[in-house]
Amino acid sequence: MHEILTIQLGHRANYVATHFWNTQESYFTYDSTQASPVDHDVHFRPGIGARGEETYTPRTLIYDLKGGFGGLRKWGGLYDQQISGDGGVEQGKGVWDGNVVLHQDPGIEQSEFQRSLDEGVPSAQKLSTETVRYWSDFNRVFYHPRSIVQINDYELGSTLMPFEKWESGEELFASMDRDVDLLDRDVRVWAEECDQMQGIQVFTGGDDAWSAFAAKYVESLRDEFGKVSIWTWGFEEEQGKGQKAKQLLRTVNAARMISEMSTHASMYIPLSIPSTQLPQYVHFDRTSQWHTSALLSAALESITLPTRLRHDTQKRGFLDNLEGALNVHGNHRIAQLRCSMLDPETAPLVIATTNGTTDDRAPSANNGTLVEEDGLKLAEPRLDMDLSCCNARSPSPFATQHDVSDHVFGVVETTRTKVEAARDEEAEEGEITYARKRRRFAGLPVIERYHSSLECPILDSFPPILSFSPGLTQVAVHTSLSTTSGISNRVKALQRVVSRMANLDERETLSNGLGQISEAYENGWHSGSDESDD
Repeated sequence: MHEILTIQLGHRANYVATHFWNTQESYFTYDSTQASPVDHDVHFRPGIGARGEETYTPRTLIYDLKGGFGGLRKWGGLYDQQISGDGGVEQGKGVWDGNVVLHQDPGIEQSEFQRSLDEGVPSAQKLSTETVRYWSDFNRVFYHPRSIVQINDYELGSTLMPFEKWESGEELFASMDRDVDLLDRDVRVWAEECDQMQGIQVFTGGDDAWSAFAAKYVESLRDEFGKVSIWTWGFEEEQGKGQKAKQLLRTVNAARMISEMSTHASMYIPLSIPSTQLPQYVHFDRTSQWHTSALLSAALESITLPTRLRHDTQKRGFLDNLEGALNVHGNHRIAQLRCSMLDPETAPLVIATTNGTTDDRAPSANNGTLVEEDGLKLAEPRLDMDLSCCNARSPSPFATQHDVSDHVFGVVETTRTKVEAARDEEAEEGEITYARKRRRFAGLPVIERYHSSLECPILDSFPPILSFSPGLTQVAVHTSLSTTSGISNRVKALQRVVSRMANLDERETLSNGLGQISEAYENGWHSGSDESDD
């Protein structure tokens, strides 16, 4: 079934992941005559609930600090705390047969939105920045009890013990893994349920203590699952936000994260909200994680859509296919994400191929995609939001300007519009492989294009941040994930900060590691060929 296991690390990541799961839930169809274009078995798993009914819950692990889950109950409506027919454990006294006195912190009250969902009635109160206090306040899905992993060593929002330093994340992972093997307890049971797991996607904070926790976690995953694709999405704070000391701390954390992920992750995509002016159709509160995470999730969910499409509706692109198009030379594991959203009522016609093949042809002029043919310079894509930290345009001293002359190594594009696509005959796999090799040897970027008529849904849990037609329930989305020489500028900027601000005992090692990563995005393309690197 080519399953994907999701691991969510931290409060910021859980906001993005909640939007992601709400979107996946919206793809379910309950009419036997209408099949969903999405293969739900990729991200969801069947089970048996407490009362013997069949369940279908996300294949995910959710880690958060004490107080981070809000009003979410671990033993929700599908499973009972005492009787769990699918992997739950009966909560008894164990070896102790004496009296037990239970001291319990006061619970966090469920949001009105959650109570209405549980009762199956429309919510009388619309979600707003005032009513969304936690990511669970706008959650629309049930989770398996095994998915919920609360960490009690730290408390969300604590000023006495903030979970911000890299060392805090490393120590937390080491202590938890020492007490109980995390992979054996949390991951193995999910992996053993999969028939043919195509990969693991990790959502994590990219510049706080969760980045260190994620680095150790991904390192352990790589040791356990050597050949499985591991995609990590690191969500960073907006550039230039907060006190200067905290900005420096986050920058050093982001540098260490890139250094670690370039070794252990298959692909690492650092994301943040641009600090510059956004397109006119985007209006949100930058202080609201509910708002900012919705924008990031829409782009992330769109670019990964090919990994869960059914074979009989669209050509499917597995994680390793996407990885092969991006990591062209084997040492390009950092990618950048761009996105555009369009009102489907006024969106221009997009002509796209349906087979998602890699070829040498430039797309139609109104496609607005990356183009390079016969060695010509790559055209700038008409994508109006750069969500990548690698090219963040910001007055921050750590940000770099994006150069339109950047060399592009590989591109994966996804277009979601309800238009008639220009259908090409299905190319043989051998032809696709040959075309990709030909482009590599010619110094041309490898391009994977996917088109789907399944537009991005706008749910009642999605914040009103898009000023399109009133009552709009879907939007057209164009996304591009690429590896370019411009990434070296971001890495060099981080290297300069690290050389001054990192701890003395790691400064040289970290700086040299970042230098090697930067060189990987510079060498091998100036001459128009990568033969010297083979």
